[in-house]
Amino acid sequence: MSRWLSPKSWALEPSPSTFAPTSKWSNKDMDPVAPEDRTWSTRNYVAYWISDATNTAVWELASSMLAIGLSWRQALPDIAVGHVVIAVVMVLNGTAGARMHVAFPVMNRSSFGFWFSYFSVISRVILAMFWFGIQTYTGSECVYQMLKAIWPSTANIPNHIDPSSGITSSGLMCYFLYWLIQLPFMLVSPQKIRHLFTAKAIIVPFAWLAILIWAMIKAPPSVSLSPKHSQLSGSDLSWAWLSALNSAFGIYATLSVNIPDFTRYAKTEQAQYVQVAIIPTVFTLVAFVGIAVTSAGEVLYGETLWDPLRLIDKWDNRAAAFFAAFSFLLATIGTNISANSLSAANDMTVLFPRYLNIRRGQVVCAILGGWALAPWEILASGQGFLTFMSGYTIFLGPFAGIMVTDYWIIHKTNVDVPAMYDPKGRYRYWKGINWRALAALICSVPPSFPGLVHSINPSINPGPVSHVFDIAWLYGFFTASGVYWLLTALFPPHETFMEKPIYDLDDSEPSSPDLKGGDSEKAYGSATVNPVQ
Repeated sequence: MSRWLSPKSWALEPSPSTFAPTSKWSNKDMDPVAPEDRTWSTRNYVAYWISDATNTAVWELASSMLAIGLSWRQALPDIAVGHVVIAVVMVLNGTAGARMHVAFPVMNRSSFGFWFSYFSVISRVILAMFWFGIQTYTGSECVYQMLKAIWPSTANIPNHIDPSSGITSSGLMCYFLYWLIQLPFMLVSPQKIRHLFTAKAIIVPFAWLAILIWAMIKAPPSVSLSPKHSQLSGSDLSWAWLSALNSAFGIYATLSVNIPDFTRYAKTEQAQYVQVAIIPTVFTLVAFVGIAVTSAGEVLYGETLWDPLRLIDKWDNRAAAFFAAFSFLLATIGTNISANSLSAANDMTVLFPRYLNIRRGQVVCAILGGWALAPWEILASGQGFLTFMSGYTIFLGPFAGIMVTDYWIIHKTNVDVPAMYDPKGRYRYWKGINWRALAALICSVPPSFPGLVHSINPSINPGPVSHVFDIAWLYGFFTASGVYWLLTALFPPHETFMEKPIYDLDDSEPSSPDLKGGDSEKAYGSATVNPVQ
């Protein structure tokens, strides 16, 4: 028993291919993906993005835009433009991942410095686990609708939980059931989870198309959509449009940064180029479905039901309600894994490489994000906190800008992959911190704070400066890019410049004496016991 309680017994067996000088810096899941594990083709990336676009958040994306006074004809181009921009950034950062075959937390070291990169990693772990819990709660509502469709008495289950907790007995039961349903999919490797995305990309769009057809038959667009016109004009309309554009950026701004977590598995660099076309197309179409169905629901039920599960709750046809709720359940599982648990797991492998691989990291995310954070309490009483967490996009624009500028403009794609695993390598900069990236963040993030505060507490009015928050992603991206480029031009880190990229120890001499010889087994020492995989 004591053997199982010993931390050493849970240590991962180091991989012979690891670049890091000791086992505390890497494991197999952190290493560059081996050629035989590069299994994602163009078709898989198409399926992945169809899968990711078909989720409740995208369905509801236009709701905030219509709520601030835009018409649906103004909202859809906003969504399209936003996702064109995000798609371009996605491919720029994704290409780096497809070439180096390393995850975002490792790649980020080349631009932020070995130690400073942990700032983005830790903050993203917290963010991913937070949204994992929120999405899991959304999934539990799908389970509730499915059970109610089969057994209507589910709606009458007595509550034995304190109402102040933010969840009922039936709600907690559904939450636990969804958590159990989702967990096995989280244990599937990233190389194979693409099959889930393919299945979701086939099933969910057809289900949502059926819902759209139902909506248009019950409430024709001439009745449900035509009357909706913009309530704004002049500068108010301009700022509203830009704010809505920022919302379009924000929904997948995280993946524009950590897309290497997925493109590292690409068969070829070209396989992920399709993202430029597929992302704006499917996200705009799904947003239109959300607008059309919600508008029809407003005509039919006299309520604006942006939450599709509330709309389903109004249906009398139990079979239709079951299959519609199932489509949203499948949509939520796929999105929660791709956008949250896999991202958190990749980050945790960097934080605790001796003990956590991607599979273990996802289990940790399931426990901490799913239960320790108690998402039902956050949803019940933490709207200000939800707004604050949503405001994290003020960091994501600068992160993306620095990464794109560093890889494509500063270093002209010439990077040293083995050095990314070495704290004493060429990317140590100043004590592990690239102060140029830090300065770029200082210049690009704080100007958005007044607007963020105002969004959390509308009674605090900082004046016109709050509009910076309305364009936080664009402002952060271009400001951080410009400042980073300028500082690097004035104070170039000569030790990081090379004439050609180094992807393997065989390509060049390593940047640290600890790596000479390339014998990682000697560097690691003997293998350790590994009771859990």
